[in-house]
Order: sequence, then structure tokens, then C-alpha cells
Amino acid sequence: MSITFHTNSAEETIELGKKIGALLQEGDIIALQGTLAAGKTTITKGIASALGVTEEITSPTFCLISEYEGKMPLYHMDVYRLEGGEDFINLGVEDFIYGKGVSLIEWSEKVMDELPKKTIILRLEAKEGSTERTITLENWPHAQIL
Repeated sequence: MSITFHTNSAEETIELGKKIGALLQEGDIIALQGTLAAGKTTITKGIASALGVTEEITSPTFCLISEYEGKMPLYHMDVYRLEGGEDFINLGVEDFIYGKGVSLIEWSEKVMDELPKKTIILRLEAKEGSTERTITLENWPHAQIL
């Protein structure tokens, strides 16, 4: 199933993230896709809020994986600096993506071959020179529609 949303500000993108996060379950994996500044970390802030994370969410570009505690663990990964799937697997990500939390993977286009078929794809497109976003969810497994 594919669902498309439009947001007009960072605040609206965060609110959409909260709605998505409220429906996530243990073991869900979200492959975040979009260009630089498309809003991947912004929507992650909303998802984290819905999961009860109180720490500030920042892009894990330099540390690769950030782990946050909430109602369930949130694993926020950024694979931008990796060469591909082999580097991703060598990070030991199986413990995260097959664990008891929710995994969010920024720049997931680089590692899609290593992700399970059940992975939810969240694609963000920014309108140039604007705060407007088109956000598409693909492979949404939950009965609830946002």
C-alpha cells in the first residue's frame, strides 16, 4: 500500500512523524529516502516523540547509529558515508533491524538489498526554495491509515 501526504512546514512534518510513530510496532524498519535537506531527520523527530523519546534527535551522519530509549528502543541510522550493503552489514546492524525496537535508516537507497521485504519506505521530496514536502509511505503494513 502506498500513501502520500503533503506538509507545508517543519512543524507539519514533525506532526506527521508523530502520527506514523504512534502506529509503529516492535521490529518495524523504515527506510528514509530523499535528497539532502528533504526532511529525513525532521520527520524522525516526530516519530521519536511518538515513541516517547525525550532526547534531542540529531542526524547520526558522523556516528552512523544513534540509539534512543522510549516506549521501545529507536535506532536511528545514517548510511550516507557507507560504500554499500557490505559496509552496512559489517556495522552489526542485524542486532538493531531484527531487534526489539524501531529502526530508521537515512539514505537507505544505498542498502536496500540488505533490508527485509517488510521494510517500510518513507520517501521525502522537498519543493525547491520552500518548506513544502511530499511524503510517500510505501509498504505500510499496519491496518490503520493515517
